[in-house]
Amino acid sequence: MEELQDEIKKRRTFAIISHPDAGKTTLTEKLLLYGGAIHLAGSIKSRKAQRHAVSDWMEIEKQRGISVTSSVLQFDYGGCRINILDTPGHQDFSEDTYRTLMAVDSAVMVMDAAKGIETQTKKLFKVCKQRNIPIFTFVNKLDRFGKAPLDLMDEIENVLGIRAYPMNWPIGIDGRYCGVYNRIKNNVELFASDDSHGQKERDSVVYSLDDEKLIENIDTDIYESLIDDIDLLNAAGEKWNDEKVAKGELTPMFFGSAMTNFGVKNFLEEYLRLAPSPQPHESTNGLIMPDDDKFSAFVFKIQANMNPAHHDRLAFIRICSGKFERNMQVLQVRNDKVIKLSQPQQFLAQDRQIIDNAYPGDIVGLFDPGIFRIGDTICDVKKKFRFADFPVFPPERFARVEAKDTMKRKQFIKGIAQLTQEGAVQLFEQPGAGMESYIVGTVGQLQFDVLEYRLKNEYNVDINITMQPFEVARWLELKNGMEVTPESLRGADRGMFVYDMKKQPVLLVSNEWALGWIIDNNPDLLLHNVPPDKQEV
Repeated sequence: MEELQDEIKKRRTFAIISHPDAGKTTLTEKLLLYGGAIHLAGSIKSRKAQRHAVSDWMEIEKQRGISVTSSVLQFDYGGCRINILDTPGHQDFSEDTYRTLMAVDSAVMVMDAAKGIETQTKKLFKVCKQRNIPIFTFVNKLDRFGKAPLDLMDEIENVLGIRAYPMNWPIGIDGRYCGVYNRIKNNVELFASDDSHGQKERDSVVYSLDDEKLIENIDTDIYESLIDDIDLLNAAGEKWNDEKVAKGELTPMFFGSAMTNFGVKNFLEEYLRLAPSPQPHESTNGLIMPDDDKFSAFVFKIQANMNPAHHDRLAFIRICSGKFERNMQVLQVRNDKVIKLSQPQQFLAQDRQIIDNAYPGDIVGLFDPGIFRIGDTICDVKKKFRFADFPVFPPERFARVEAKDTMKRKQFIKGIAQLTQEGAVQLFEQPGAGMESYIVGTVGQLQFDVLEYRLKNEYNVDINITMQPFEVARWLELKNGMEVTPESLRGADRGMFVYDMKKQPVLLVSNEWALGWIIDNNPDLLLHNVPPDKQEV
């Protein structure tokens, strides 16, 4: 038990969230650089050098310079075992990001200093707030012109409704900052010029606030401005409150530049000091504590073809309690079957290694022969329960998808089924259409591009995508419990009647007006935005 508690205290499991292009993936990579997990950071923008972010392992991500799937990165630093879950920034992949946030104990919100709070940042922040998880803010791109630090603090409060406590403060003039003041240590760190274009750790010198050498190295005006800012923060700024930070009501705020390694090391060290170790999880048996000696975990992600050469399929689990041991036997609750957890792996992006043990907070990849589903609970055979279900996003875009070459029907069915199990898309069957084509639902348009790319490159199937004129999906039930059929539904011809993969009836319609007509003309009908057994995000 003592070993288990010691290992739990070392764990920090967090996600990095942001609007696209705020620098989330760059920050992830720089944390790996400082953690010693990599020795040379690759600039995402530097396509000529053919270097790509370590966390972007899928080929389409390297080509487009965006993250479209969550990746898992693990390394040790400062006596801590760090589990970073790098998430998609693009709004079309919100569902994957939401599932990832179910598996973390805190989140790092990356803001562009010039753009402030952006649309996707607000959406992801709302999800974090719903879960009451601590949120740490990293104001990025301080090497460029941006909004004043005080204005960014006001924006966080006014737009997100959360107070900010600056842990450090930038020194210099907009876009030409030379260092940061550390409020906790009451000292100043001045950075040397960056000659490596952000590929190596950045040299710096630390001064006490009243050191004459500090004043010699920065203009008197800048020094006096810094003293005024410090006085203002201490007098009028938010007071530190551990409880508010733990509830996600107060965000520790850091300023820096991930691209130039400005303030990154300070952020990493302070985050590890302040961030929570693994937290309890809700279940049908109440709260499951991390230090419970009975093993438990849940599947939050499934990924096919991380190694295209082997056509492998991995289920990612978040360990919630107990000690994980290679080849241990556990209960898969959904199927009520005892299974053996073989070939457990941990990751640095696409690089992986077989492990023998893991602890609460750790993310482990398991070889999946097709038995796992997102949201599955696995636990000790003597202690059966379920963790809380994952909420789902209602689809908003629909298309008919079919293989161009009918001779590749088998690969097409396998590929689209696997990608559906990953949660990348939602799949529907139209009565009478057979398996020659499917109706695919997504949250956003970009998911169709990824679907087409992955079927082509991972399953060698070219597809035709025909967009459908529907924007609303409703799962159908009758109040009397009878089966809903196209024949029993008045107005079914005003949309498209389909079944999801659990054979539940669904109606796709083009707008809310058409939906209203169907509601008015089917008084015994119950409609749901998501499957009746699921909760909507």
